[in-house]
Amino acid sequence: MDITIHNSKKKVSVSDATFDVSFNEPLVHQLVVSYMSTARAGTSAQKNRAAVSGGGAKPWRQKGTGRARAGTIRSPIWRSGGVTFAASPRDYTKKLNKKMYRAGMRSLISELIRQQRLILIEELGVAEAKTKVMIAKLEELGVSNALILTDGLDSAVYLAARNIPHIQVMDIAVVDPLSLVRQEHVVIDKAALIKLEERLS
Repeated sequence: MDITIHNSKKKVSVSDATFDVSFNEPLVHQLVVSYMSTARAGTSAQKNRAAVSGGGAKPWRQKGTGRARAGTIRSPIWRSGGVTFAASPRDYTKKLNKKMYRAGMRSLISELIRQQRLILIEELGVAEAKTKVMIAKLEELGVSNALILTDGLDSAVYLAARNIPHIQVMDIAVVDPLSLVRQEHVVIDKAALIKLEERLS
């Protein structure tokens, strides 16, 4: 299939097997959930009654004091006692093998092309790292909420775009499924598209 470069008659020929596959919604959902789950730190931790200090001896004898029975000062009902259902570090990672990942990304990119949400450009070069320069470029493309994908992170492009709301700049080497579905449009340059095809083929 051919993808037309924005505001140009030039076309870039790409593989149908990569950019023209049917949309597999369950797989794309699994892909996004897996990415979000893997990003969770899972470092929340609290001390249960076994982890807090103290409690080696019975506070007072079982009978005759008039007070309630107590076996340890580490009980959750005591001040400075352990937490009843204490949170512990856990791994939220959801495994997704490489074949499924590539298939899900191909499906997602293909759907963006069908919905005309993917805009191919020759190159997004800015003369200087100025926000107003980038705003002018985006107005030419007709986008206000977009993910910009480049082959290698251009510092001038990044600095020019970082203060614009709803605009994200990312190197194609680290693109993720969540970023692709989060923005209304995906602006990608020719070099990045070729690298993406190599990565997903």
